[in-house]
Amino acid sequence: MRIGCFQLHDPVPEFNEPYVLACLRPWIDVNGVGSLVLNELETRFGAVELGVLSKPGHFYDFTRYRPIIDLEDGINDLAVPNTTIHYAKREGRNDVILLRLLEPHANSEFYVNSVLKLLKTVGARKYILLGSMHDMVPHTKPLLLGGYGMGKEARKDVRKAGALPIVHHGPSTIVNLITKNAAEAGIEAIAFIVSLPQYVALEEDYLGKVRLMEALNMLYDIPVDKEDFERALEQRKLIGEKLDDSPTVKSLLPHLERAYDLRIKAAETEGAPRLTSEMEDIFSKITEKDIGKA
Repeated sequence: MRIGCFQLHDPVPEFNEPYVLACLRPWIDVNGVGSLVLNELETRFGAVELGVLSKPGHFYDFTRYRPIIDLEDGINDLAVPNTTIHYAKREGRNDVILLRLLEPHANSEFYVNSVLKLLKTVGARKYILLGSMHDMVPHTKPLLLGGYGMGKEARKDVRKAGALPIVHHGPSTIVNLITKNAAEAGIEAIAFIVSLPQYVALEEDYLGKVRLMEALNMLYDIPVDKEDFERALEQRKLIGEKLDDSPTVKSLLPHLERAYDLRIKAAETEGAPRLTSEMEDIFSKITEKDIGKA
């Protein structure tokens, strides 16, 4: 089946008001947090491929998104960057569709409209964009979750997850039109973005992953892998040890911590929920004291 610029594998199944969870590279996938979450969900639910862009070269510059080659005694394979769609059926619950978006370089309006057609075709109940961005936050505090919702249920989800409001006036990505247009089409649209310290670069950020998974667990009954808490704890410890010898970070930390505390105080004044006890424990085990809640 052809849906806009997507080619779906036949037969396309009937879906039960699916939640469409998306990540967007590279704009809001710092340290690979959104990709890690979708990897987890794809493995856990045994998701299978539903479709891909039929002509990814219409949208992507392959000198910026490089194909991956398998070269040994000739070319064995050449993986071309693409937007992929996977799905998983859940008995008695909303099905899950996983959408790995790449920011387009050309024909963006067609790309956005095609994703919207896809959401309508599968009967999406919610469109949930998951990601991470660098922020002026310290590594010594629990990670902040920002978010916004468009639609009555979406706004309730954002409040329940304890996400801080996202306010931004400036450059963005055309892919945000998917969220806007989905909401205008009657699909509950949500974005959850984890704030990461701008001086910490990781290939796989488990602290960020756990923060997003907590929100999905709270809202949509998607359990958090307990091993990820241990990975996050160990990663947090290693980050602290590595940055102990950085005079630049040490001089910056007090300012970041004061700004963080002000944001938390403002959020608590507005009645935002606190972090779960598991995430707080990751930090309290390191510092052996109460370092604040978000």
